[in-house]
Amino acid sequence: MVGRPGPMASEPLELVEREVPVPGPGEVLVRVEACGVCRTDLHLAEGDLAPRRPRTSPGHQVVGRVEGTGERVGVAWLRSTCGTCRYCRRGMENLCPRSTYTGWDADGGYAEYVVAPADYVYPLPGDRPAVELAPLLCAGIIGYRALARCDLPPGGRLGIYGFGASAHLTAQAAIAQGAVVHAVSRSAASRELALELGAASATGGPPPEPLDAAILFAPVGDLVPPALEALDRGGTLAVAGIHLTDVPVLNYERHLFRERTLRSVTANTRADGRAYLELALAHPPHVMAVPYAFEEADRALGDLAADRVNGAAVLVMA
Repeated sequence: MVGRPGPMASEPLELVEREVPVPGPGEVLVRVEACGVCRTDLHLAEGDLAPRRPRTSPGHQVVGRVEGTGERVGVAWLRSTCGTCRYCRRGMENLCPRSTYTGWDADGGYAEYVVAPADYVYPLPGDRPAVELAPLLCAGIIGYRALARCDLPPGGRLGIYGFGASAHLTAQAAIAQGAVVHAVSRSAASRELALELGAASATGGPPPEPLDAAILFAPVGDLVPPALEALDRGGTLAVAGIHLTDVPVLNYERHLFRERTLRSVTANTRADGRAYLELALAHPPHVMAVPYAFEEADRALGDLAADRVNGAAVLVMA
């Protein structure tokens, strides 16, 4: 759980022993097999995102089995919505003002057990390794929504800024759809991975040609102006993170004119999750999973903070 949020050097995570949680009406108790380590977990641990409840266990890419039935399920970021507000009624439940989130409003998957509303878990196959399924539940789903939000045309040129867990899955989905992908990352290992997965280029600077669309996964506001400037006429930049450092002043002519568009991405709907998982399970992507023992959650987050994870970090229960 997150004791006192702060830099990873301050050891904000604490290993504690608690009673097995008891599910309420409409909820299921899930015994955790694996839980993906997301940059959002890092933001919560370090205090970039204000905690919504004290001493909460993070983790929202949970693969496990329902106690009592043995059903294999996934527990993801979106935990609940009201179902009655105007956003929910028009299919935009990701914008519900009363939405709650796994590992932020309620204890998440950095634990042996997690409780989740039954209507918000996803059925998963029982024959796939948990370490490969876990990253699909956030890195995959949010990348899928970001890909939709950036309005990439068929056969278009896509720029991906930051090449971590979500980006390596999103790039594969875009390439499978016929896109030309250009990766931008400060990490040499990430650039090498991008090329191995089929990217047309991988650089530490501007992409080699104008882009039809781009997705910013790195939580770095300073990248917004150059990413916009790299867009061709009518291009769209989608910012996929829940947290972003301040964006510098934009110049209208250089960054936005000629109908370039800047968009944010906010969580996902359950429809996004179902659609992506159906696609990913039918056509499995190459998941670069980096496993850590459950007791090594602090090391996993520390490695993520220092850009030492090439792919997706995943906590694995013994």
